[in-house]
Amino acid sequence: MKYYGGLLFIVVLTTLIHFTVSQIPNHPPTWQMNLSTIIMPCNEQGFTDPSSTKGWGLIDFDWSNAKQIWAKSKPMNCAELLLQQVQMTTDASPGTTTWVYRNSIKALPWYTTVREKLTNKDYSRWFLKFDPSRTPHVPKCDNNYHPPLCSEFYHDQTQTPEYPHGDGDCAAPACDVGSIPVGEYLWDPRAWNMSIHGQTLGQWFINDYIFDKTGGGNPKVSGFFFDDYWSVSGGPSEFETHAVEDMGLSHKDLEEISGAYQSNMADVYKEVLKRGKFSWQQLWTGQGLKPGDIASTCPRPLVTKQSCAARLRELCSEKSPTQSRFLMYSFYPGGCKGNPDKLEQFEQDLANFLLIRGPYAALGHGWLGCSLKYERPAALDSDFGHPEGLCHEVSNGVFRRKWTKATVEMNCNNWKATITKTE
Repeated sequence: MKYYGGLLFIVVLTTLIHFTVSQIPNHPPTWQMNLSTIIMPCNEQGFTDPSSTKGWGLIDFDWSNAKQIWAKSKPMNCAELLLQQVQMTTDASPGTTTWVYRNSIKALPWYTTVREKLTNKDYSRWFLKFDPSRTPHVPKCDNNYHPPLCSEFYHDQTQTPEYPHGDGDCAAPACDVGSIPVGEYLWDPRAWNMSIHGQTLGQWFINDYIFDKTGGGNPKVSGFFFDDYWSVSGGPSEFETHAVEDMGLSHKDLEEISGAYQSNMADVYKEVLKRGKFSWQQLWTGQGLKPGDIASTCPRPLVTKQSCAARLRELCSEKSPTQSRFLMYSFYPGGCKGNPDKLEQFEQDLANFLLIRGPYAALGHGWLGCSLKYERPAALDSDFGHPEGLCHEVSNGVFRRKWTKATVEMNCNNWKATITKTE
């Protein structure tokens, strides 16, 4: 059962916290510790065992989950298997929140709805193409087919299942994504408002890609991880290094594409909130507060031994983003590093989280990879009640926050955390 703190919670909410409505979920917050946890697991070889994630409050499943199953399917069915994983997880752990992967720039043909558009020539203007005047640095054809399957749409094989071996291994005789070669394709963000058969790319992207029956259209899917981005300096992220050259894109093209991408994603985030969902990119992991600043995939702890006092003075403020955003606080060391099965400074991370968190917050891990075990200390099931106010510096370098069922203290002078239960 979720506990929201009754009248005192309402007083705290209205007197101490100033929300920016567009940056928080539209569902009720919770102070309950076990529900205020987050991980991003996956198992490339098959489904993630629901017993291995039981107890975590928010679970975000990566596209690589069950990859060695869906890569061999004919045709590939990544989105359908992600939904199956969600159903398995929520059935085993009622109350768990689950998010799924959607790429924001790559048109991945192992997603059924994407493949339907890539293989329909009517929609060719929605996708970026190879420059026909250049010899590309990546293959345009899949020679496992006879005759070879080729496409004029730009695609690479940087993170792509292949036959017999790739980032996912396809079954003989070749990878099956319909009438096109397997690869990572690209939407053209400038085509967002281009209507084909009565539907714009933007309308399709939101309604049929993000909110289809395997995604936000299913009530068990509560949010998303929107991967990758466009930049003027580098072009599309996580693509073969010659992608911009192979597409013949000019600096002006990159400015237009990157600008359109930012505008398009603003539409997406707005619609995600409007429909009662949320996304990893809308979390606050310490990034800037300008439009377009998004959460890190590889967050680090916001409070470190070296920065402890200065950082807590900043983050304990009523004006801190920890009070007005959905905070994601990473276990040490963060940065997409470390062994999640052995938490090195759990007591400090938990105490600092409890000191600075607002009504919307989660403690856990960013992206670490697949097939990992996650240590889950018993303290994550503790009932600390709800805070009676913000944290304060009670003496030089010593910070304290009172909760209704605990007192939390961090001594930055010796990096010692103390949580004293009061009930």
